Amino acid sequence: MPLDVSGVTGTCKAGHFRARELESQLKTLRKAGLLASLLTVGSNTVVSRILGLIRDITIARLFGAGSGADAFFVAFRIPNFLRRLFAEGAFSQAFVPVLSEYRANRSHDEVVGLVAHTVGALGGVLTLVTVAGVVLAPAVVAIFAPGFIEANDEKWELTVTMLRITFPYILFISLTALAGGVLNTYGRFGPPAFTPVLLNISIIGCALGLSPYLDEPVTALAWGVAVGGITQLAFQFPFLARVGLLVRPRLSRGHEGVKRILRLMAPAIFGASVGQSNLLLDTLLASFLVTGSVSWLYFSDRLMEFPLGVFGIALATVILPRLSTEHATDEPEKFSQTLDWALRWAVLIAIPSSVALAVLAGPMLTTLFQYGAFSPGDVRMASLSLMAYAIGLSGFIFVKVLAPGYFARQDTKTPVKVGIIAMVANLVFNLMLVFTLAHAGLALATALSSMVNAGLLYRGLRQSGVYTPGGQWGRFALAVVVSAIVMGAVVHFLAGPLSAWFAAELTERALHLSGLVVSGAVCYALCVLVFGIRPRHLRRPGL
Repeated sequence: MPLDVSGVTGTCKAGHFRARELESQLKTLRKAGLLASLLTVGSNTVVSRILGLIRDITIARLFGAGSGADAFFVAFRIPNFLRRLFAEGAFSQAFVPVLSEYRANRSHDEVVGLVAHTVGALGGVLTLVTVAGVVLAPAVVAIFAPGFIEANDEKWELTVTMLRITFPYILFISLTALAGGVLNTYGRFGPPAFTPVLLNISIIGCALGLSPYLDEPVTALAWGVAVGGITQLAFQFPFLARVGLLVRPRLSRGHEGVKRILRLMAPAIFGASVGQSNLLLDTLLASFLVTGSVSWLYFSDRLMEFPLGVFGIALATVILPRLSTEHATDEPEKFSQTLDWALRWAVLIAIPSSVALAVLAGPMLTTLFQYGAFSPGDVRMASLSLMAYAIGLSGFIFVKVLAPGYFARQDTKTPVKVGIIAMVANLVFNLMLVFTLAHAGLALATALSSMVNAGLLYRGLRQSGVYTPGGQWGRFALAVVVSAIVMGAVVHFLAGPLSAWFAAELTERALHLSGLVVSGAVCYALCVLVFGIRPRHLRRPGL
């Protein structure tokens, strides 16, 4: 439960009062525990990801992996890329540490001023960007999917039309991310984690209810994105009001807090969102490949995003406010312990998830998408890119956990250097692999560059002395790796040939896949228990 320090005046008296309030706030946060917050975010994210899979199943059944689907995925990926780059990426990483410092050391009125001026600045800039994006949609498509120019006029025009519908999403979802950053700083993790559910409901509803009435049925998906952006922002308003931060936008060039956010945000664009830049580069290059390549990458990326969103992004969301507060209160030992706790959870989840995605790529894609217009051939092609992405899942999750170790300390220079190196590595890997492995080579290049990114971030934290690993890391990592290998072997044996999955009915596929998931989870859990890993070892930092 966050504590309100509004109305405190007087220098010495205010400073003493805020110190006592901050101490009480920290005790409350620690009593609640990072694990409880992680479970809150993770459970809401699971609901969102399940609905996301239902959304993708709906798209696959109605539109398959043809020109219309390719056009929508490009039209959606461009504003979605900008969302992750500016809103959830650079902006959140810059905004939350500054907001946490304001809340820790200043009055509530000053916090209100910071939020109001940030809303005004962000909203004003993104309104201009949105207008420009709608007007210049043909040029934007030419930049991000140049292969569509040579494909056919219909595919090109459809992409431009849908981009004009989806582009305003960046404005609404960025303001939603701002609201989520405020709520996370005040310990309200549930509502921001739930909001993506509304986007998925909106797209599913428009796909099923609106598409039959449109000349181009696939454009219903674009309208679902636009409606979902507005709905997600409106959903946050009551929760902001409860913490006293549902504010009117203000504009002021001289606001000190906004200036700091902007200074941190510019380089953070590279440091926080390299993975998204690499995925967008995949889309650009895939636009030159055979029709369906963009869709194969999309569907495989969606399955890879499930564990990444449920665990990686959830961990990053939970630890950033905690790390920012520990840095503001000068607690380096607890800062290191929080990072260590998050990394142990990342290893515990990421390694078996990578193995499971690789082993079950075909069965998962068949069960979820191989109906209607999505053919067995599409399953086989998407399986190749999913297995390639699975190799880099650990890297993606580690980046999500390690980056807050820099941004919580308002260090954006180091991540930007690492980000540039990773982007160059991705480009080199792409050129090396795309000619022999086609779309799967693009996915593998992104996976390898994510591991480069994570490795360099980790080395930087170690060399600077910010992070010191806790005890028995070697034994812990070995136990996880061996357990994941055993689990993978068992699941592969039980899965059987992919041809049998094609011949099975929906119910049979779903039951078989559910049984494999449960069997794999039980096998993995038993193995780690045999190796001596217990839940109490991961309950909170420092233990």
